[in-house]
Amino acid sequence: MALTLAEANKLSNDILLQGVVETIIKDSPILQRLPFIEIVGNGLTYNQEKTLPSIDFYDVGDTWVESTPTFEQKTANLKIMGGDADVDNFLKSTRSNVQDLEAAVVELKAKAVKDKFEEVFIYGDATPNPKEFDGLRKLIDTTSAGNQVIAMGATGATLTLVKLDELIDAVKGGKPDMLLMSRRTRRKINALVRASGGMVDSDRDQWGNFVQLWDGVPIGVNDWILDTHALSGSLETGTTGGTCSIIYAIQTGEWALCGLTSPGHLTVEPIGSMESKDATRTRVKWYVSLALFSAVKAAALIGVQD
Repeated sequence: MALTLAEANKLSNDILLQGVVETIIKDSPILQRLPFIEIVGNGLTYNQEKTLPSIDFYDVGDTWVESTPTFEQKTANLKIMGGDADVDNFLKSTRSNVQDLEAAVVELKAKAVKDKFEEVFIYGDATPNPKEFDGLRKLIDTTSAGNQVIAMGATGATLTLVKLDELIDAVKGGKPDMLLMSRRTRRKINALVRASGGMVDSDRDQWGNFVQLWDGVPIGVNDWILDTHALSGSLETGTTGGTCSIIYAIQTGEWALCGLTSPGHLTVEPIGSMESKDATRTRVKWYVSLALFSAVKAAALIGVQD
């Protein structure tokens, strides 16, 4: 069964770990909704559905034609993400009367883990950097033509609400669980809706934050999505040098877009006193990856200009 990071957090009695996990997920629309499958081993090999078998009508006595589905085998390997947080023992002893320095330093490290995950979740590419997992841009492959890649134009164009609806329709088997975009793009959606005389619906998440909705689908902001993508021939040619952005529509779940992690999920490991300096070290680490089990569960709208 796939658990979100928030649900896995409930199974932990480690107060420091619970604080770290809550720090990570409360400001991340991705981690709030993305479930994680625990796997034993260093990776997962899965078959991604490509084409369904054909079905025909027959007369009595006709010869039946066999047809089989096709799959593409993919492998998602767990990657090691994390960092060490050192707290000087002198400062810890003399400055912790106002604030727990160790807790503050570990919290900042946790926020850094969240930021790095959200960045790699979008732009991760194991080809040039084998240490990181493949992100959404690589899994959907916005550099090649396909039904899950919708372009605003050959070199990009101003966003329209019609294209946003087309993006939602590209996700099959139910509506997307989230639309992921940059802040500039969210502002553009608000402007388009106001210009049409309407208002974007909103709701609150479990942390009390307001979440905007479009056609009932939550809008998530990712600060790592760039507004500098470049297009040519209705395909992305790079992430810098242009004026375009991208919107992702994703459906999450065990047979859609899902995170992979080792048993235990995120861990906070006390390393202890350092030999080379008068400090105590805490390690925040996460063995994690990303898998898209069905190609039709995610889509991208590229060439979004302001």
